[in-house]
Amino acid sequence: MKRARDPRINAGYMSAKEYLLLFFALSAINGLHMTIYLFFVDSGMVQTHIQLVINVLMAYVFIMSALFMVCIAFVRHRIWNRPMRTMSKAAKKIAAGDFSVRIPPSRKDGKKDFVEVMFDDFNIMAQELAAIETLKTDFISNVSHEIKTPLSVIQNYAAALQSETLPPEERAEYIKTILEATKKMAALVTNILKLNKLENQNIIPETTVFDLDEHIRRSALSFEESWEQKHITFEADLDEVQVLSNESMLEIVWNNLLSNAVKFTNPGGKILIRLKTQDNSADNPGSRLARVTVSDTGCGMDTQTQKHMFDKFYQGDTSHAQEGNGLGLALVKKTIDLLGGTISVESTPGKGSTFTVNLEILP
Repeated sequence: MKRARDPRINAGYMSAKEYLLLFFALSAINGLHMTIYLFFVDSGMVQTHIQLVINVLMAYVFIMSALFMVCIAFVRHRIWNRPMRTMSKAAKKIAAGDFSVRIPPSRKDGKKDFVEVMFDDFNIMAQELAAIETLKTDFISNVSHEIKTPLSVIQNYAAALQSETLPPEERAEYIKTILEATKKMAALVTNILKLNKLENQNIIPETTVFDLDEHIRRSALSFEESWEQKHITFEADLDEVQVLSNESMLEIVWNNLLSNAVKFTNPGGKILIRLKTQDNSADNPGSRLARVTVSDTGCGMDTQTQKHMFDKFYQGDTSHAQEGNGLGLALVKKTIDLLGGTISVESTPGKGSTFTVNLEILP
């Protein structure tokens, strides 16, 4: 089986110049050998001083062999030992937790042999490890902060409930606040576990054929009480579409998108959810897409918020920060990626947002 060549490699391990120098060195050694032998033959010393001739030739062979081995050792050091020693030192720093280490190129001509490409891949690995370490640190910091806040609320209000002179109305209000804090903490832990499970899921999710329109309709009806409390007009325009996907994972998507739509839409606003089909011949000839759009007339998002909206714990609208934990859209994005779909958003501050989810429908 023929191995595919890395397109980044545009130079050999040894240059043509180095091969030519090695060729001429070997030719000179052999030529000098023959020259010495012919000198002894022409001078007649081969017949008269055979032992001397043998000794001289043997000494010559040993000296040339030693010189040749020195050349081999130099070449090996330059093109193998030196880069491997550099790689070893950098790997030790990575193992010790220093992800800032980078290996500079060893070639001066700007070209890349497989050693240079290996250095490039090592630097990319170090950069990715540094990014992962930063994300892990931020994640732990954010989780600690998010859990600490409701715990502080529970602790403070529980302490206040110990007062025997507390009026019944305030006591009921404190109990309600504690329950809301526990619900938020439970939702945070649940979302963290869901996200962790999705991020560590390497197998393809189990799929079944089901009616996507009915699936979305059931998810939307679970928010009926919420939109009625805010007097939000809710409209659904759903075509009958069957898909081959995972129902429980898609439920995460619709629940989070609809929850955000209700949360960020002001009282008296409007939410519209559509399900249509369209051709996908550009990417996959003969296939079709199920396109789901969730639109609202809420506060919308600026460019900076749209850039980070799928990041863990990111909350662009701080006025609603107490209502969520910034994990919903991260869950949505990871779920859609695992199901082989795409998600995008169009949003204008003060006018609302439209999330679009595309799922492939096999012919």
